[in-house]
Amino acid sequence: MSPLTAPDCLFCRIVAGEVPAEVVISTDTMVAFRDIAPQAPVHVLVTPRDHHADVAQLAAADPELLADLVRTANEVAEDLADGQFRMIFNTGTRSGQSVFHVHAHVLAGAQLGWSPA
Repeated sequence: MSPLTAPDCLFCRIVAGEVPAEVVISTDTMVAFRDIAPQAPVHVLVTPRDHHADVAQLAAADPELLADLVRTANEVAEDLADGQFRMIFNTGTRSGQSVFHVHAHVLAGAQLGWSPA
């Protein structure tokens, strides 16, 4: 594993090919794969190959990689839906983050509702 990986991180293991996933896009910097518990017809997780715990850490460490993540999310939506999508980052346990390797949830393929908390 490279210096920017965490050996016990599930997403680092998916990126390394050690854990199976339904990959929809793979580049030199990103891996996008289908969520195992989809919340929309298209629910893909886009994650950098490099390990960063959350989006705030990624933004501070490598803004260009964050921009690449957003570009990849758009590519997922263009390939799998009509280009319209919702992108969600969870940061911290209270927000619902359960895997501490930054990833964007790309949701698409249906009219997505919204309700305030």
